[in-house]
Amino acid sequence: MELDYDAATIRRLDKDHVFHSWSAQAQISPLPIAGAEGSYFWDADGTRYLDFSSQLVNVNIGHQHPAIVAAIQEQAGRLSTLAPGFANDVRAEAARLIAEVAPGDLDKVFFANGGAEANENAIRMARLHTGRHKVLAAYRSYHGATAGAIALTGDPRRWASEPGMSGVVRYWGPYLYRSAFHATTEAEECERALSHLRDLVAVEGPQTIAAIILETVVGTNGILVPPEGYLAGVRALCDEYGIVLVADEVMAGFARCGEWFAVDRWGVTPDLITFAKGVNSGYVPLGGVVISAEIAATFADRPFPGGLTYSGHPLACASAVASINVMREEKVVENARRLGDEVLGPELRALAERHPSVGEVRGLGAFWALELVRDRTTREPLVPFNASGPAAAPMAELAAACKAEGLWPFVHFNRTHVVPPCTISDDDARAGIAILDRALDVADRYCTGS
Repeated sequence: MELDYDAATIRRLDKDHVFHSWSAQAQISPLPIAGAEGSYFWDADGTRYLDFSSQLVNVNIGHQHPAIVAAIQEQAGRLSTLAPGFANDVRAEAARLIAEVAPGDLDKVFFANGGAEANENAIRMARLHTGRHKVLAAYRSYHGATAGAIALTGDPRRWASEPGMSGVVRYWGPYLYRSAFHATTEAEECERALSHLRDLVAVEGPQTIAAIILETVVGTNGILVPPEGYLAGVRALCDEYGIVLVADEVMAGFARCGEWFAVDRWGVTPDLITFAKGVNSGYVPLGGVVISAEIAATFADRPFPGGLTYSGHPLACASAVASINVMREEKVVENARRLGDEVLGPELRALAERHPSVGEVRGLGAFWALELVRDRTTREPLVPFNASGPAAAPMAELAAACKAEGLWPFVHFNRTHVVPPCTISDDDARAGIAILDRALDVADRYCTGS
């Protein structure tokens, strides 16, 4: 069935009947999208956009990859749905493939429908495994919008849901550019962030702490790449006190950071890894938890008290099987790593030299951010923290300048993120950065310092 609606009809029906997330309904006018392919999508009027957002940083393999589409179609014709209590070929194969690329002895997969549910269930597993309740979660983090996941979240999206799940204790993760520890080098930032975390564990009581959860590379809150030694230090701290280490790789995993899982870059094995997004590029909703042998053994003869009607949905699992196989065959992980090293990193750093509004460039793989400032010396952000309305105007103008030239950006607070599909061509990546280069003239006009 194909609906032959024009843009005006789509807008009207959307306005009348769709309630959009994270939005004041009367203040938005969503763009009607007609189609997509590769690194591009286009609206109902035929205007094409280069997708520098990968939608919500999840279309890692690009739009409408024919192998993924075909796998979903074939599975729909064979078995469209199945309750989670049954065994099934694509569900088993998806779990096997995910476990195969996971580090260490993480060999079992609990399937969910997305990242928030994955994090909810990971924390439940950690609490039951340890018999403890507290969870340490970072500021500058996002773990999802369900009740438990939003309580873990460390950014302003949490505020409206408070008070939330009990037992969450906040800590500061490493972020040298705006160090909470007055550090001046990566080594100092690492040492002081770990010391802070150790002190927090001591005063909270290690025997009360079930888990430390972190985004391996912090995503929406700034593409914060941990300094060398940080993840190993957190792993050692967890080992010392029997605390479960949960790595949220919902955004960072499946090629985004140039690795199957970002932890591989630092040779660290968590106890639980949560995933979603890039596992099948969002073609069908899918997420889950990859579980260590020790934690899985906890539930060998004790039921795990959690489940979802659509856990391991056949269409989703078929898309994941196809996606992982395509990533291997087309070397998507390797391409993302090369893209970061040879194209995105160098081009963005060169761009920063031309624009006083760019305070810092950071990232890896196909996962980058430009932190925008009014003054490089004082590091005053281009817009205030959690700005909205007129206060956020400079970032809104930057985004509008990008869109006017056919580039769809990902902006958050005072940053624009460069997160295209991991399959983007070098030429398209450079073309997008050229548009961003021109758009940054808008931000430069707000600079007050050098």
